[in-house]
Amino acid sequence: MNEQRNLLITVALAGLVFLGFYYFYERPKLDALHAQQQARSSLATPQTTQVALPEVPPVAITLPRAERLAADKRIPIQAPSLTGSIRLKGGTWDDATLVRYRETTDEKSPPINLLSPEGTEAPYTFNFGWQPTEPNIKVPDQESLWILAAGEKLTPSTPVTLKWDNGQGLSFERTFNIDEHYMITVTQKVNNTSDRLLHLTPFSEISRIGTPNIADFFILHEGPMGVLNGKLEEFSYKKLREKQTVDISALSGWIGITDKYWLTALIPSSTQNFTANYQFGSTHQKEHFITKVIYTPMALASGQSVSLEERIFAGAKQVHLLDRYEKQLGIPRFDLAIDFGWFYFLTKPIFSFLNFLYGLLGNFGLSILLLTVLIKLALFPLANKSYRSMAKMKALAPELTALKEKYGEDRVKMNEEMMTLYRKYQINPLAGCLPMVLQIPVFFALYKVLFVTIEMRHAPFFGWIHDLSAPDPTTLFNLFGLIPWTPPSYLMIGIWPILMGLTMLLQQRLNPQPTDPIQAKMFMFMPLFFTALLAQFSAGLVIYWAWNNILSIAQQALIMRIEAGKPKLKAVNLNKGKPKWKK
Repeated sequence: MNEQRNLLITVALAGLVFLGFYYFYERPKLDALHAQQQARSSLATPQTTQVALPEVPPVAITLPRAERLAADKRIPIQAPSLTGSIRLKGGTWDDATLVRYRETTDEKSPPINLLSPEGTEAPYTFNFGWQPTEPNIKVPDQESLWILAAGEKLTPSTPVTLKWDNGQGLSFERTFNIDEHYMITVTQKVNNTSDRLLHLTPFSEISRIGTPNIADFFILHEGPMGVLNGKLEEFSYKKLREKQTVDISALSGWIGITDKYWLTALIPSSTQNFTANYQFGSTHQKEHFITKVIYTPMALASGQSVSLEERIFAGAKQVHLLDRYEKQLGIPRFDLAIDFGWFYFLTKPIFSFLNFLYGLLGNFGLSILLLTVLIKLALFPLANKSYRSMAKMKALAPELTALKEKYGEDRVKMNEEMMTLYRKYQINPLAGCLPMVLQIPVFFALYKVLFVTIEMRHAPFFGWIHDLSAPDPTTLFNLFGLIPWTPPSYLMIGIWPILMGLTMLLQQRLNPQPTDPIQAKMFMFMPLFFTALLAQFSAGLVIYWAWNNILSIAQQALIMRIEAGKPKLKAVNLNKGKPKWKK
């Protein structure tokens, strides 16, 4: 019956309405996120429950990033996808710029600065070290000045090696190798020329000072995370504030800190057991978030040396690149750095197929349009059955109206008679809902793809759409740019959302109308509601919905025309045989 059909549609769309409503009010945060993609950094190593680390001296003055970088002796980094430098004081990696990505769609806007040194507004660094179990053993710390022993610039073809000597028979080496993207291999070596047996505990960490500007959206994780012993671990900044510290013993995995599009990660040595430590604290009156790998102590006899190799990643979360690292380097589930969500089994294949189509068409917008056509073809038989059922129900509209007039407010009796009527004409009132229900997971999966994958970031379509992952930048309330005024975000209702709303309205006219006047008014209001709601969604998603509506309208109009030329259904005796047809 109509009420049940409408109820099912309403329930099926409830998740979408809730998601869009939340997104609508979270829009200012997302605007701020797009406008403030900037450098992150971290200060020195704080104390942990496992390893006592030296205190960081306070930084009296916060300098601009460029000035702070110029104040230290550094080893430059030059790779096709990344530039930066390694600070000799402390031997830390605290400077990384992603040269292939910019803060806005403007080609002249600054590139993304991911890491920044201590003393800047938002420090974000990689730190490494050794902690002795015996007292009075000097080890390098944040104030230790390393010497460049080999190499002048870190490039994919030229590694660099740093050295530091404690003057007590221990010498330390730190060698950096970088690939053509965002992965650096760090090899640490300790030589013991003293006459003592020593035990050293190696560690590495990612340190981030200052609370980052995040979307704070419930469908996207941003903050400390990792895959440990095959299990995904995620800690929001809020959760880590509450827990203060979390320790997880692991045999394999990786840990890091993720933003929407960027990732810093520690990939521990595959030959060493380790403890993954997540910490929250306060440094220089700013929040301090740390992810740390602490290895088991290593014995170092007199005249011997020990070494440890690990990898660190700081860059863009490109799906194909994370997959390649996972396969070639054996990094467990590295692709989970991208929050594909509950529909991972659907979201990632949809992205992979969109990326394949992009390789053929050269435009993600066209790829979305072609994907929509292919989905419609896959659901074509089911949709045809659905539209035939709708056409038959539309033909029964006069009889349904008569039932409503006859039984008035006696809804129980009216529902019984409506079910009898459907049985007499062999119509399934729920058949029209199935294609819509099947497309809801696809809709959410595509929404996720547009929202979380960096490949969609700043991906242009045609005309005024320069970023498929951002909302349509035009708006009805300034006559699409003719009036020199920028309305608030909730009034940004662009051309594509309006086209989508018009297609919803037209499609609604083709469907059987509810007999309940309240439901009829609600359904008439829905195109307007969704127009305003989806105006805040990514343009790519709105384009998908509008194009899907257009294809559905064409298919439904064709089916209804065919059904109109067929002989009418005759009511049958429910106790005898199958329905008969007559002209």
